Amino acid sequence: MAGDLGVVALGRMPYGEALTLQRDLAARRIAGTVPRDLLLLVEHPPVITLGRGFQPQHLSAPPAMLAARGIEVHEIERGGDITFHGPGQLVGYPIFDLKGHRQDLHWFLRQIEAALIVALDNVGITGQRVPGYTGVWTQDRKLASIGIHVRQWVTWHGFALNVTTDLSYFDLIVPCGIPDVQMTSVQRELAERAPRDLWNRVTDNVMLGFGEVFGMRVQIQEKV
Repeated sequence: MAGDLGVVALGRMPYGEALTLQRDLAARRIAGTVPRDLLLLVEHPPVITLGRGFQPQHLSAPPAMLAARGIEVHEIERGGDITFHGPGQLVGYPIFDLKGHRQDLHWFLRQIEAALIVALDNVGITGQRVPGYTGVWTQDRKLASIGIHVRQWVTWHGFALNVTTDLSYFDLIVPCGIPDVQMTSVQRELAERAPRDLWNRVTDNVMLGFGEVFGMRVQIQEKV
């Protein structure tokens, strides 16, 4: 085992507040005052984030339209292009010290994909990778986006898994800069098979997937 993984459910939190928390926890993990890896699980109000690889043509909507729909925009330090976060989307921020795992960012991205594929399989969806891209798909439809940042081998930012997300928001952008990508959600894929407690089922299985793939003991924390 690679040790304990502290999982903190933050509920619904504004993106800027969660970003400040991530940066603080990463700095403390680097300093050694946070003693174990963490996985923050959160849901955001509508927000578009622009990664280091953002291309302006991938934001289709003018600022006035975004403001009218109550959508914030944040430029951030993670890798990748543009993505959307919003209600019904499970967002996970792993604050991991890769010196305790493997100092390899490509390996870490593949591990996150694997953890989500395990979680999806447990709720009845076959998750897949698409060569040349980061994220998780099912039958050519994209379910999860992933983008991370690392400093001194400590990570932050992470993944966004569409559970019951209003997919019309993705019409405002070119998700992850991938032309003609079709976004989907766990709810859409399961259709009538979706259980009433879908959010909790997915959340529980994401935690289990991380524990299984990274070889860690999942420990739920009330706070950070």
